[in-house]
Amino acid sequence: MTRSRLDNRADGSTGDELLTVAQAGDYLRTGERFVRRLVAERRISYVKLGKYVRLQRSTLVRSSRPGVSPVISQGLIRRA
Repeated sequence: MTRSRLDNRADGSTGDELLTVAQAGDYLRTGERFVRRLVAERRISYVKLGKYVRLQRSTLVRSSRPGVSPVISQGLIRRA
């Protein structure tokens, strides 16, 4: 049987840490408003836990590299 990335491991850590919007803003050194805009425009993938939005740290790492545009969630691309 395989474990999902968010399951707890033997050492108690998780595979990919979920961050709040405020924590994501701090990590990216931007404001909370910018992170919320990325989520609203579907320019970055996110996880909904009830009414709360959480962002995976690995997604932020990929999108914060120089020359890399923010990750777009698959299937959520909007066309003009």
